[in-house]
Amino acid sequence: MTFASLAVIFGPLFFPSSDPNAGLLASLATFGVGMVVRPIGSALFGSLGDRIGRKPVFMITIGLMGAATVCVGFLPTYSEIGIWAPILLVTLRLFQGLSAGGEIGGGAVYLTEHAGNENRGFKTSFLQLMGPLGILASTIQISVLQSRLTIEEFQSWGWRVPFWTSLLLLAIAFYIRRSLEETPVFLELSKQDQTQSQLVNNFKDGEIRKRMFLLFFCVSSSGAILFFCVQVYAAIFLKTSIKLDSTLVDKLSIISTIALLPLTVFAGWLSDKVGRKPVILAGISLGVILLYPAFQLLVFLGDDFLAHERSLSLISITIVLVFLSSMLALVVGPQTAILAELFPARNRNSAATLPHNLAAGWIGGLLPLIVTWLNQFFENSLAGLWYPMIFLGLSGTIAAYYLPETKCTSLLR
Repeated sequence: MTFASLAVIFGPLFFPSSDPNAGLLASLATFGVGMVVRPIGSALFGSLGDRIGRKPVFMITIGLMGAATVCVGFLPTYSEIGIWAPILLVTLRLFQGLSAGGEIGGGAVYLTEHAGNENRGFKTSFLQLMGPLGILASTIQISVLQSRLTIEEFQSWGWRVPFWTSLLLLAIAFYIRRSLEETPVFLELSKQDQTQSQLVNNFKDGEIRKRMFLLFFCVSSSGAILFFCVQVYAAIFLKTSIKLDSTLVDKLSIISTIALLPLTVFAGWLSDKVGRKPVILAGISLGVILLYPAFQLLVFLGDDFLAHERSLSLISITIVLVFLSSMLALVVGPQTAILAELFPARNRNSAATLPHNLAAGWIGGLLPLIVTWLNQFFENSLAGLWYPMIFLGLSGTIAAYYLPETKCTSLLR
């Protein structure tokens, strides 16, 4: 998330160009590369999770992610080593993507299998807070650094500090993960000698194959699109298209992210009462209908604030961002639970992680790049938003007809 927050900074440092738009596109493409390789990591580590257990995979993935993230903070820039700077940056993003592929999805399975059958949506919704908390932590760090340092100091070395501090997070994570217990579901599979790689079998089974598609297209893709629209692209849009001050945008992002946290937990709780499917469909439907108008309103309010500096315009921008967060919360709140509930225990880790990371990597991860490119191609700051809206419309239609309700599913099946 720190990498995404610094996309605007990475452009001139690693991809110098006379055209700032080209540098921004290159920076967003580098972020997207790490997302694209997530499915490879999910195939590798998801299969391992079905075979050797959920816990050992977590130790591998956190080590790979931690090492790659810390190394970003020590990279020389283009002015120092030339073309090797972006090559090394892309390489480290690949390692981040591979590790995230094994972590994301596998973490959902681990938590859900520990959650039991009661209030599973509420309990597992807390995992969905980690992305926003990552955004929050990185944004606060960057905001504090930018307020304490000059522009020259921040661009020279200040941007490296958040990557250096991740070393502390890595140490804490290693310490805590050593004490984790294997899930009761996997222990039961071990007793029955059913712990083997199921990746190929998943595609041979028609029902599992169908559910993998529904997870990819209807649940995970919708969540990824809304996450990157709300948590990543909205900040880039406010900084680059509307030209609001970066420090101000960071403060607005912090407020909307804080609002997202209780909204996500509420959506998870609500899915225990009315079902996963209705809550997810509500979030997708709001996205289809109101995503474009919300960004239109941001343009109007942003221009008004820049022209008159009215505090009411700023408050209104904050309300729009919080509203966008509520759409996201409705989709991702029940997501952890339904991701695991869709599949039988022996196939769960590999069957859930692959489509989920395909969606996060290929649909969500490339969204800021695609939307920004479409905006530049059509010379309209809102043109690219038709891409996520059309995708959400298709996924919502398919989900309404074919997505099963899973809230009462036994995880031991």
